[in-house]
Amino acid sequence: MNDIDLAQTPSTPLVRTSVQDGRLTMAGDSYPENPFEFFQPIIDWIDGFLAKDSGPLACDLALIYLNTSSIRAMMDIFDRLEEAHQGGRQVSVHWSYDPENERVGELAEEFKEDCSFPFTIAPRP
Repeated sequence: MNDIDLAQTPSTPLVRTSVQDGRLTMAGDSYPENPFEFFQPIIDWIDGFLAKDSGPLACDLALIYLNTSSIRAMMDIFDRLEEAHQGGRQVSVHWSYDPENERVGELAEEFKEDCSFPFTIAPRP
């Protein structure tokens, strides 16, 4: 299973995964030209990690802006995490955001409402 290491661009977030650490990191704006092409490898990595490894999976998010397609992809990711959590896996999300960007904080709260796994939201200092 290969890790993902994508640099941030003006329209896509930084994405890093670590099988060894059980960690997914995403940071930046997300409005890719082809959302399916961008998010599918991330979703495949999550599916692969959850299928092959029994360790915890932590997601560190510092997303700034998400378009509708990105929101849909994040819902797919959170659905997978929720299913894993319901199945007994240890998963968590930590979403940090700029306190001057209240919209993203509200979006994170909306996502959190549908999740029963540990999901923290914190303004960056």
